[in-house]
Amino acid sequence: MTAKRKPTTDRNRVTDWLTDRALRAVIHSLMRLPYEQRLARMGAILRRVVGPVAGYRRRALANLAMIYPDMDPARRRAIADGVLDNFGRTIIENYSGAEFGDRLQSAAVTGPGLGLLDAAVATGRPVLFVTGHFGNHEAPRQVLTRRGHSIGGLYRPMKNSYVNSHYAATMTDLSGPVFEQGRKGTIGFSRLLKDGGMGTLLFDVRVAAGVALPFLGHPALTATSAADIGLKFDALILPYFGIRQPDGVSFEIAIEDAIAHTDPVSMTQDMNARLEARIAANPEQWFWVHRRWKP
Repeated sequence: MTAKRKPTTDRNRVTDWLTDRALRAVIHSLMRLPYEQRLARMGAILRRVVGPVAGYRRRALANLAMIYPDMDPARRRAIADGVLDNFGRTIIENYSGAEFGDRLQSAAVTGPGLGLLDAAVATGRPVLFVTGHFGNHEAPRQVLTRRGHSIGGLYRPMKNSYVNSHYAATMTDLSGPVFEQGRKGTIGFSRLLKDGGMGTLLFDVRVAAGVALPFLGHPALTATSAADIGLKFDALILPYFGIRQPDGVSFEIAIEDAIAHTDPVSMTQDMNARLEARIAANPEQWFWVHRRWKP
């Protein structure tokens, strides 16, 4: 049995390496283009080539049909195309580093959370930002970093270790330290908050050991980690979102009212509700490609 498994592992490793080489070549080529052309081109590549070939478009359409069974199929297809376009733009934005940050300097920052953030900073209270794979989830962290805040992130590494090595670097380059999920990373992230710092978490991915909570009308396995951490360190929990504007390039940064400290399940349901409202307003900006409702 061992002899049969090794070639499969080797093939996977070679496939991952080739995938990484191809991605690096595309990114390197696109980075030579002017900023707006770069974003449009990467969006088109994901929408027309990668999305259909990799099955992303099919998965997005299946999720959309489950959540919106009465929606016109043409509208669902348009949303799926928008999802892939946003995916491509987000990737190349995050690889654009300082140039992305420069473009965000003019972004409007709205919402009651901004005043709450200032008050927390004044008193030394830790702040935990929560968000989903919506718009560009790195945009708010980038904008707040430019305003003088240091915001750490806890992230789930990609299965492709070759891609993960440089993608993780883009997160660090953008807005501050990042910690890989796991015992060591969680300790580092927790210490950051314990010392009165700021961190950010994405809460909208499937977690097998999570709690089945309603999301867009269907039960989805959801981690209560953000609420657990917020309660443990008495952190101010602020949902924030980077909302892509109609031009496909600029953003509005919305920092919402705080999540009230109650119990982990109720708090996580509140987070889900905040994201649901954003999806209802801009469904093409959420990452419908996720296997969010997988049993």
